[in-house]
Amino acid sequence: MAGYRSVRDILKKMPRPLTLRFRLLGFLPVIFFLAQAIHYWRVGGMGNLLWMCNAGSLVLAIGLFLDRRELIRAAAIWTIPGLALWIRYVLYATFNYEVVLSSILVHVGGIVIGLIVLRRVRMDHIAWLYAFAWYSIVQLAARLFTAPELNVNLAFRIQPGWEQRFGSYWKFWIVMTAVVAAGLWVIGKVLSLIWPATPELQKREQRHFPFSI
Repeated sequence: MAGYRSVRDILKKMPRPLTLRFRLLGFLPVIFFLAQAIHYWRVGGMGNLLWMCNAGSLVLAIGLFLDRRELIRAAAIWTIPGLALWIRYVLYATFNYEVVLSSILVHVGGIVIGLIVLRRVRMDHIAWLYAFAWYSIVQLAARLFTAPELNVNLAFRIQPGWEQRFGSYWKFWIVMTAVVAAGLWVIGKVLSLIWPATPELQKREQRHFPFSI
């Protein structure tokens, strides 16, 4: 009897699988990524697709299609700093009409879809670790497979304007990595306070979320 109760309690705590209708949202980040791919195919620099926000669209889509919540949460976390950095270093610093049209889907559309999805999927306390691990993998891939002049994910050189603060790239990289880890932890913590991944709250949201059927 005690064993039966234990199994029953575990099953109650398991998250409900995402519905097919909800998972079809994954086609939107695929469209966002394809828009960027077409842009870079036309103008050159396909390696730019490995920037975190561009790659994040695919990760978010894969997470939705396969019902992998750790991928969804990691990609959703990155939409927040991704949008902020895009506004600062692309939209504000080098405004270009065509670039804005091409990348607005990834950065603005990405954060909109990410936050909508998080309301259903919720945020746990270790999602930031997945986000950091994914960042480390993508940065390594950028260093191995993209041209140095693109400096994708700052995998080759110090961010322009910060050269005098660091004596070498590796000092910059160590500080940047620590800042990224701390930033992801803070974002994950805040999101887990807004949408905590508790069975009771998940069950309540499933009654009201429009894509839960």
